[in-house]
Amino acid sequence: MIGILDYGMGNLSSVTNTFDYLGIESIIIEDPEQFNKISHLVIPGVGSFAEAMDNITKRNFIEPIRDFDAKCSPILGICLGMQLLAEFGTEPYEVEGLGLIKGRVELFKEKEIRVPHVGWNGIQIVHDHPILEEVKKSADFYFVHSYKFVVEDDTSIVALTDYGINFPSIVMNDKKNTVGIQFHPEKSQKQGLQILTNFAKLNA
Repeated sequence: MIGILDYGMGNLSSVTNTFDYLGIESIIIEDPEQFNKISHLVIPGVGSFAEAMDNITKRNFIEPIRDFDAKCSPILGICLGMQLLAEFGTEPYEVEGLGLIKGRVELFKEKEIRVPHVGWNGIQIVHDHPILEEVKKSADFYFVHSYKFVVEDDTSIVALTDYGINFPSIVMNDKKNTVGIQFHPEKSQKQGLQILTNFAKLNA
């Protein structure tokens, strides 16, 4: 069972509808007690890092998420949800994240880069992960973001994307059960659907 975290900032309907389209059962997680009903967790999200962490804290989700990760249960962070996996974020000021993947989230500051980054871009796979099984290496995915995940250890990088600079577009923790994706697989057509299908197949 896929659990989709509701912390007041997620694009829940598009993610839920996508899993419905794929024939994969999912539920919206509105209460920490619901974590015992799921095998996989999706953390979607759009908006500010600081506001998101405040909402997650107020809804008492931090410890259940960290416990879920500690049990090596599969977690997928999408867009802001990926960034929340970091130790720290800086939007609009520095605040602690979930701390599941070592690193921090920072604004694109390069002068040659237009912010926000909106549109279709490819990925360069750096480390293998089952979430990319049968995904075409030439595929493009849909991005909407202004911040990048700066990893502490390059072994956390699954894929990079070239947007004037190379930034991590898929990251993972050392146990490989927790994965963050900067783009929106639910809006990335066939190849994005393959990623969500692969996630649902990860061993809980």
